[in-house]
Amino acid sequence: MVTRRELLKAGAAAGLITSRTGRAFADMPAPATAVDFDVPRGSCDCHVHVFPDPAEFPFSARRGYTPPTATPKELLRLQEFLHLDRVVIVTPSVYATDNRATLAGMRELGPQRARGVAVIDDKTSSQALDEMQKAGVRGVRINLEQAGVFDPGAAAKRLQDTVARVKDRGWHVQMYTRLPIVSALADQLANQPVPLVFDHFGGARAELGPQQPGFDTLVSLVRSGRAYVKISGSYRASNKAPDYPDVAPLAKALIAANAERVVWGSDWPHPDAAKVAGRDPIKDIAPPLPIDDGRVLNLLPTWTADAATRHKILVDNPARLYGFASA
Repeated sequence: MVTRRELLKAGAAAGLITSRTGRAFADMPAPATAVDFDVPRGSCDCHVHVFPDPAEFPFSARRGYTPPTATPKELLRLQEFLHLDRVVIVTPSVYATDNRATLAGMRELGPQRARGVAVIDDKTSSQALDEMQKAGVRGVRINLEQAGVFDPGAAAKRLQDTVARVKDRGWHVQMYTRLPIVSALADQLANQPVPLVFDHFGGARAELGPQQPGFDTLVSLVRSGRAYVKISGSYRASNKAPDYPDVAPLAKALIAANAERVVWGSDWPHPDAAKVAGRDPIKDIAPPLPIDDGRVLNLLPTWTADAATRHKILVDNPARLYGFASA
């Protein structure tokens, strides 16, 4: 099993980058496929994470996996490769409610390029929320999937408490969950005073298609304008790499429902967070999955051939949701 020390040693042979602290880290895998369509100016990747130097930004002791280092500089290189001008950094589960890494990444990339989605709890102060708003945070994430919250009652309470904290700030609430939860909370979700955003196709499974239970609820929320959905993380919904053809019907159904409530995200840097026999989730690095982000972005024109619709998904909708200036 590869440890952090071994990964860093291996990086010396492959090429290193140096952080401001002077420590060296191995580069993340670069996408292999160039973008083959006209990406409009102002396009946004609406779902990424950063994992800077863990000595400066330590992980939660209760995390479910230990990710490889993925710095803002590497994220910027990815943005440039994909011809994207904007990005939304989301605080991942490994930091619990510590949003410092996300805020540092936003600062490094600058307010013209970066916005953030934070994770909070009842101990997060109003002053901290004020500071995050000034920094460019525009929403909070409820990660029910990684937390193992599959009880609708518990999910409803989390949603209610989170909305109460942010409803007066103009923020949205982002949910990472699965379709049975979306279906069970349909009425509550349809009557929120804040925008809702569902991660990764709302937790739909590609092999089950658009007819799977709960997908109709997700489509209805999108159609009504009550919710946005991220057509992101195709590898989470499908096992058919590298082009995930069974994801296409889900993406097309959501776009057809309401193209003004769909955004795109890469889910970079794709750490393999799965529980693997023999891997210690704390001591061992979860290696990055071999996702070719250029090839995945090239799927978007196969999901919608209309350039105006792609402009909505990549530019207009993110600008509205995250408060970017008009491109």
